[in-house]
Amino acid sequence: MSLLPHHDGSALYVPEQEPALGQRVPVFVRVPEGADVRQVHVRTTGDGEPRFVEATVDRRDGHDVWWRADVEVRNPVSNYRFMLTGTTGYRWLNAAGQVDHDVPDHGDFKLVSHAPPPAWARDAVIYQIFPDRFARSAAAGRTPPDWAIPCDWDTPVIGRGPETPRQFYGGDLDGITERLDHLDRLGVNTVYLTPIFPARSNHRYDAAGFDTVDPLLGGDAALVRLADAVRARGWRLLGDITSNHTGDAHEWFTRALADVDAPERELYYFDVASGGGGEPAYESWNGVRSLPKLNWGSAELRRRFATAPDSLLRRWLQPPYGLAGWRVDVANMTGRRGADAYTHEVARLLREVVAQTRADGLLLAEHGHDHTGDLDSDGWHGTMNYVGFTDPVWSWLRHEDPAPRPAGPPHPAGAGPAVSGPAGAGPAGGRGQDGEPVPNFLGTPGGVRRRDAHAVLATMNSFRSLISWRSYTHSWQLLGSHDSARIRTVVGDAARQEVAVGLLATMPGTPVVFAGDELGLTGGNGEASRTPMPWHRPQSWDVGTFAAYRALLALRRDTPALRHGGLRWVHVDADTLVFLREATTGTVLVLARRAAGPPVRLTGLPYGDGAVPRPAGENAYGGAPALRPTADGRITLPGDGPTFQVWHL
Repeated sequence: MSLLPHHDGSALYVPEQEPALGQRVPVFVRVPEGADVRQVHVRTTGDGEPRFVEATVDRRDGHDVWWRADVEVRNPVSNYRFMLTGTTGYRWLNAAGQVDHDVPDHGDFKLVSHAPPPAWARDAVIYQIFPDRFARSAAAGRTPPDWAIPCDWDTPVIGRGPETPRQFYGGDLDGITERLDHLDRLGVNTVYLTPIFPARSNHRYDAAGFDTVDPLLGGDAALVRLADAVRARGWRLLGDITSNHTGDAHEWFTRALADVDAPERELYYFDVASGGGGEPAYESWNGVRSLPKLNWGSAELRRRFATAPDSLLRRWLQPPYGLAGWRVDVANMTGRRGADAYTHEVARLLREVVAQTRADGLLLAEHGHDHTGDLDSDGWHGTMNYVGFTDPVWSWLRHEDPAPRPAGPPHPAGAGPAVSGPAGAGPAGGRGQDGEPVPNFLGTPGGVRRRDAHAVLATMNSFRSLISWRSYTHSWQLLGSHDSARIRTVVGDAARQEVAVGLLATMPGTPVVFAGDELGLTGGNGEASRTPMPWHRPQSWDVGTFAAYRALLALRRDTPALRHGGLRWVHVDADTLVFLREATTGTVLVLARRAAGPPVRLTGLPYGDGAVPRPAGENAYGGAPALRPTADGRITLPGDGPTFQVWHL
């Protein structure tokens, strides 16, 4: 892949990162010296009408010509693209790349004048905790509830079936507080908890109320202790809220069920065709009757959930709890049912309330598939980027199918090892328990399919190009979560997991680590991945994987270009991805290989640019030799693999 004209929404190309409506802001396009570009225009569509402005040459820096034009932020989301004219005609450069044919506007670059996400989010490294499985405190040992199957910490997790949500291990919030030193060693600075409200399951997405913390987790006082301990380290604590549904034990729903004239009746969808057998008919999440769906057409729901002074959304953002924001469960379904289409209204409402309550509050949406139509609308700050990051990384690094293994004694469906063995151990990638395909988080039949890097890059670019740079960089990049298989099970060994973690730490977006991934834990699906942390068995930890996470997260923390820089792809082949992260503070070159192959030779890189206080070409991660260009400016990247390497240019 030769270097092409480039633009992205980072500060190197758009110096004004928080434009105001009506402002004119400069935008730059970088054109390699010698490219067939004689003239550059910027096309905008303010108020829906195309207009063209001619760009001028701003500067030359040895390898590139930088063209500049000013764009008016005419609308809250203002589109623009570049028309590059040469001797052979013109091409368009939009967020998807360079094309020689006309394309729709939805792939254009975007300037967004809505209030920006909180500044701290760009520097966040998030650690996701499933409270029941993280740690028991000295005060644990509370009497299990009637719905629970009590488990010892080493009881195998049941990965599927009716017992899955009933397994109760007894982790609590004080247990998390007691283990914050582990998070500190890892290098995270933000803690995200899956739901903590009373419920009738271990996952607690079936909330029985929103006014208190589950006593099984230690109650409200335990949350205060955890929040204080997190803040004392200069970190932030995020909560998890279900805006699409409650549990069927929630007091709102039980009142609505008991009395057709109750004011709570309008909070849900009753008298729909989902009932049967004499049971009350009501809408629920995916037909699961224990999760009745909320009706956001109700003004009373909006008041109770968001706008009232004592609403649940506000309560937990305020002292003494002081959550820094919310991850919104099933945000993609919230407000959507048949002809009802309240999703964007709800997103804007929740964001407004969060900002009123806590000016630096974050509102992050769960979205498992195409999120592009739900961002940039003054609602969610970003999304969990499963489709634009997790799934393509899985499909590229997924291990080849293993050979059939001999039949052995049966064991419970979904049960599997609590942890992997030494580095490189664990189930072969692409297969979960019993050799079955690892489920694709998006529900695609056949599990995770193995693809080459061309398809992976095309997938990433397809979704990235349809949202603003702001939404892309404030979305969560993750290798897995409590709702998916674990990355070690997908990739099959420590070497490929290191490559995955390298991408997590060096690509734009907010990196999220699911508790236990850093130890090499395994799990073949969302439920089986909810593995208790093996604190009492440190000999089982994959210390090499922990060291890789720690070093890569430290590299991200210490390298501004990895947190705030642009993204420019410079090479792709079936087994290799190479890209630049560029900022005014310096440039880094990243090489990710899933397998060994021919060395990669590159020319025209911005070698030695930026104010980096270290020799250009120095290896920053991976141990490869320093890069030294030949007389014609060529550098050669090593061909061994799997490997992940980073250099300062």
